[in-house]
Amino acid sequence: MIRIATINDLKGVLALYKELRPLDPDLEVNFANEKWAEIINDTKTYVVVADIFGELASTCALSINNSIANGARPFAIIEHVITSDKFRRQGLSRQVLEFALSLAWENNCCKVMLLSGDKLQGAHSLYESVGFKSGIEKGFVIKPCT
Repeated sequence: MIRIATINDLKGVLALYKELRPLDPDLEVNFANEKWAEIINDTKTYVVVADIFGELASTCALSINNSIANGARPFAIIEHVITSDKFRRQGLSRQVLEFALSLAWENNCCKVMLLSGDKLQGAHSLYESVGFKSGIEKGFVIKPCT
């Protein structure tokens, strides 16, 4: 079942993120619960999950951003697309992305943007298969010095 994550999905989402970003630090439990509650209660943020018999198999995050451009229509960003190794090749990433896109269109977004690692050709093929196009705009990233 593809659905929007709930407060009870933190453990499953963290497990998926650990597969995507294994070097990220583990979060202290209370801090993680607090941040997760903020995300779940934010009306402009959606974490979409594929729930396979109670186990989270895939996820992506969609953020809606208000704008005064494009007729004051919002735009959206999708990040953190991940499917667990044991559930790959079943079309779950495609399904969570399509669900997220439908949420963006329901929110009257003028566009949805997604960044991907430059060398992740398999992921790029997936994104293109659901309608994302490269070469329309160019993405840039800056991260704080650590």
